[in-house]
Amino acid sequence: MPNPSPPRAAALALSIAVLSAVLTGCSDNSKSEDLTAQKLSWKDCPAPSESEGGGNAPSPLPGGTQWQCATMKAPLDWADPKGATIGIALIRARTSGDQSKRIGSLIFNFGGPGGSGVTTLPAFGEDYTKLRTRYDLVSFDPRGVGRSAGVKCEDDSQLDVFFQQDATPDDPAEQKNLLNNTKAFNAACEKNSGRTLPHVPTTDAARDMDLMRQVLGDAKLHYFGISYGTELGGVYAHLFPKHVGRAVFDAVVDPRQNPEQSALGQARGFQLALDNFAADCTSKTEPCPIGDTPQDVKDRIAKLLKDLDSKPIPGVFPRQLTQTEATNGIAQALYSKDFWEYLTEGLDQAYSGDGKVLMLLSDSMNGRNKNGQYSNLVAANISINCVDEKPRYTVSDVQAALPAFRAASPLFGDFLAWGMLSCTDWAVPGAADHPDVSAVGAAPILVVGNTGDPATPYQGAKKMVDALGKGVGVELTYKGQGHGAYDSGNKCVHDAVNGYLLNGTVPPAGTVCA
Repeated sequence: MPNPSPPRAAALALSIAVLSAVLTGCSDNSKSEDLTAQKLSWKDCPAPSESEGGGNAPSPLPGGTQWQCATMKAPLDWADPKGATIGIALIRARTSGDQSKRIGSLIFNFGGPGGSGVTTLPAFGEDYTKLRTRYDLVSFDPRGVGRSAGVKCEDDSQLDVFFQQDATPDDPAEQKNLLNNTKAFNAACEKNSGRTLPHVPTTDAARDMDLMRQVLGDAKLHYFGISYGTELGGVYAHLFPKHVGRAVFDAVVDPRQNPEQSALGQARGFQLALDNFAADCTSKTEPCPIGDTPQDVKDRIAKLLKDLDSKPIPGVFPRQLTQTEATNGIAQALYSKDFWEYLTEGLDQAYSGDGKVLMLLSDSMNGRNKNGQYSNLVAANISINCVDEKPRYTVSDVQAALPAFRAASPLFGDFLAWGMLSCTDWAVPGAADHPDVSAVGAAPILVVGNTGDPATPYQGAKKMVDALGKGVGVELTYKGQGHGAYDSGNKCVHDAVNGYLLNGTVPPAGTVCA
């Protein structure tokens, strides 16, 4: 799932031997090897690597089906497809249904960019039980992510400091500090992953998916993309329109926006989600512990953040909850209505001087586990964004944009505007102002927009339909809350998505689910 602003992070300190493999991300490869003919060696999945977030090996699905993992070879540089290779980490659960009715593999990308599909798919595997009746469920760590030549930047201790910095500077000295920290982070990415950085764009991940399609033995790519996964799917459809099978885009990125427009749209989206949260809390029979009216809730949050700017409170020992981490934690909780109770609890505690819950929410956003280790979620996110996106914003650009951002969101505006500096001094030029997802001639793609989505505002679904081209995108609207629609459990959404993926039934364009 994506962070509310272009995020920053790093991976973990590794042994020199492992680090060397990550830095180069490649191996010498026979010039004559045909990667489409490779045979994957599927085995029971190990525990996630530190760069994937750590933890335990995935548990079997109900009924006992084991998750299997494999590594696919892909070119480091798609301009030299028979040159050096990297490994793309894959995971799958075989279909539970009649093999004679098996459609093929259904490939998932859960967003970010930077999210590990190898760890995310098992976490949500039961949600896709019905889809597994006719598909093998498959996901992967995209290039630059987790075990797929994962990008490294700063180490854990550096990141603890980095994420607590003031990300909304109020004066020239704070602006200078933010710029210096951005430069230091970006320089660490170049130092530790310089050979990999040019080769992690979305276009290359899309080419990896087409190779994956062939290696898995599918004539068409059947695909379920969520959040950034919709952008990846759109780029795939543009590059390989005739290879598109049954595809669903959920929590849809607006493909026609540049980074500034996207950040401004997120400011509006998170403000809308905050408004809905405040209204929900104060509408219940029992008293809302964090405010008497929706405006009171928002005013108290604004005061908390203002106070934290000069006086942090205890968070997860020994760290202090800063204004930046509190804002980040609030944003994380707005991704799903299921998290609203934790946001209420975290704010209530913070008003009493305890910032632990808000910091834990922020840690989740930043990919930090309970042991203090960071996945490479944010390192990969920033690396992919910066090689994809051409604009390089300056302090003057941010200052000029601030009034519009503050109008869009008094709470999140500054936070998202200053996040535009993330790619300043990045080592690799960006490719374009926005992705090309035109895919005339592709099979129908079901595009699902959520009216209450904070991270990928609802308007993006219509923009994606328009950009895909006539006769390709089919829009479905879900009137709900949170980031995405399918995982809401809404029966109407499930029936429409499952009907298309399982039976090829395209719902009428403009269908609305409430």
